[in-house]
Amino acid sequence: MQSLWMLFASLMFSIMGVCVKLAADHYSIAEIVLSRGLIGMLFIIVLILAKGGTLKTPMPREHIWRGVIGVIALSMWFYSFSLLPVATATTLNYTSSIWLAAILFGAAWWRGSGRFEWGMAFTILLSFIGVMLLLRPSFNAEQTTGGMIALVSGLLSAVAYLQVRRLGTLGEPEYRVVFYFSSTSALAGLAGSTLLPGGGMPFWHPHTVQGVSLLVTLSLSATLAQMAMTRAYRLGNPLLTANLQYTGIVFSSIWGILIWRDQMDWRGWLGTAVILVSGLLATFYNQKKARPLSSLHEEKAVAG
Repeated sequence: MQSLWMLFASLMFSIMGVCVKLAADHYSIAEIVLSRGLIGMLFIIVLILAKGGTLKTPMPREHIWRGVIGVIALSMWFYSFSLLPVATATTLNYTSSIWLAAILFGAAWWRGSGRFEWGMAFTILLSFIGVMLLLRPSFNAEQTTGGMIALVSGLLSAVAYLQVRRLGTLGEPEYRVVFYFSSTSALAGLAGSTLLPGGGMPFWHPHTVQGVSLLVTLSLSATLAQMAMTRAYRLGNPLLTANLQYTGIVFSSIWGILIWRDQMDWRGWLGTAVILVSGLLATFYNQKKARPLSSLHEEKAVAG
């Protein structure tokens, strides 16, 4: 189920990315971030009214910290698109999985634990090689600043994912985690729309049916993706979830072929195959590792 939730999240994130690219012709990035937050909040409120639940949380500080880190990472990634080719910015942001593995390795070393999962870390590196083949990023000396911004956005994303996992393991439901992140996004989008140079009252301009439809679709898909990703990180191995995030690149490439008629050469198809094989290996490795633990629990239950 962890794998399925992350695959669903990657699909939703890819739909969000397509809508962001199309909606950018109608709205500023700050308005898109604001819409994503507001509609996400409204979606969660409707969900609570229909199924029950509460927004009251015993961990407000953790939610604020997760929201601030996540919004900064997202904003830096969006900004890096103005300084770098799309492929380069995307590749550097997707180093988040490698950063996450490095953080977990450092934590295991600091605690003196030898239980770091080298097999899972290898599948993450294999997936990143697939991303490099698929996107073929380019870089030159004049783009150093943009490269550093995109790289830091990947690092901050890794920290945000670990915060999501921690909130989940502490018992926070997905809808509450996503609601407070959406709230932070809405505040950041409002501030960006009104306070940045050239800003003004958000959405105070002519609209089209296409533009509004894109805005609603990207906001709903982003909310569903956040909820699915939060559940995936809560359910099991964070390295498996981090690896399966790379499937979002595959989904995005497919959308590019279908919508913009992008052409993919043999390197692109090879990179796609490497990402998919790596995801299968990571899932198999995780299941193989979990099976002995499950058998041990069953033996203890029988003995008890």
